[in-house]
Amino acid sequence: MSVTAYIGLGSNLAAPLNQLAGAIAALAALPQTTLMAQSPFYRSRPVGPQDQPDFVNGAAMLTTDLSPLALLDHLQRIERAHGRQRTEHWGPRTLDLDLLLYGQQVVQNDRLTVPHAELPQRDFVLQPLLDLTPELQLPDGRTVASLRSRCPDNGLQRLKPVAKDPPL
Repeated sequence: MSVTAYIGLGSNLAAPLNQLAGAIAALAALPQTTLMAQSPFYRSRPVGPQDQPDFVNGAAMLTTDLSPLALLDHLQRIERAHGRQRTEHWGPRTLDLDLLLYGQQVVQNDRLTVPHAELPQRDFVLQPLLDLTPELQLPDGRTVASLRSRCPDNGLQRLKPVAKDPPL
């Protein structure tokens, strides 16, 4: 049975917009999974060390027959294919893919926490989720809209869409 899952995307190294575009293409190619929608991209200040470039963030909505851990394994493979190295907590990265929500399931184990633990404090996650599904609720009944209204500001700026083909 298919589940709707939401993936957070972020990058602040090696042409971040290209990294996110490549990640969207990789998500669309996952087995037993359909990419349903992607949010606009946003620029935001980094969380954690401030001596790094701003991030570009967005979100994707998938329907999947993969289990949460199988989906996580695929997300981590995509990150590695994009040069992700886990050297510094909250440090710069080529690509960060977070499993934010997996249907209305709560997952808590040593590899994965869903809903994502930091989701309520991150405008750069909440706003893209709202763009995708304005009425979205967490398993505990809180709405993403109510969380966004109380979320600290992280200098979020919506980026203009990048034209795929130049005009003739």
